[in-house]
Amino acid sequence: MSASIDGTTGSLPSGRIAIVVSRYNPGICDSMCEAAVETLTQAGIAPERHWIIRVPGAWELCWAVEQALQHADVAAAIALGCVIRGETTHDEHINRTVSASLMNQSICSGRPVGFGLLTCNTLEQAIQRSGGNVGNKGHEAADAVLELLRLAPKLR
Repeated sequence: MSASIDGTTGSLPSGRIAIVVSRYNPGICDSMCEAAVETLTQAGIAPERHWIIRVPGAWELCWAVEQALQHADVAAAIALGCVIRGETTHDEHINRTVSASLMNQSICSGRPVGFGLLTCNTLEQAIQRSGGNVGNKGHEAADAVLELLRLAPKLR
């Protein structure tokens, strides 16, 4: 029988967690930020280890995450934003590019990047995914980062 490992248990590193949050769609993004902070705090990561970085919009998440990951004491980043479909295909280009960039930054840095970019068709969908009946993507992105941080030493 093969062995199985995961990051649901284990210790967390001592570094900071960068939470990069878009200011665009503030009600949505602020709710996700609060959820991420709550999740990190409940996991035992003290508030002084939360590094909240505000950026204008989803497009700017990538640059700020990359800058944060250049700091040796940053263990991981969580990117939080919201893009809502408009009358053109602009949203598709933003979503695809930001998604690919964040994944690439995680791979290149060797550190987890939590993906909390909502890509919704309507404002109502965004509301439901930022604390409504579908949950809160801020919790999910922070949980994923915590699990990967616990998993990392088991893979080395």
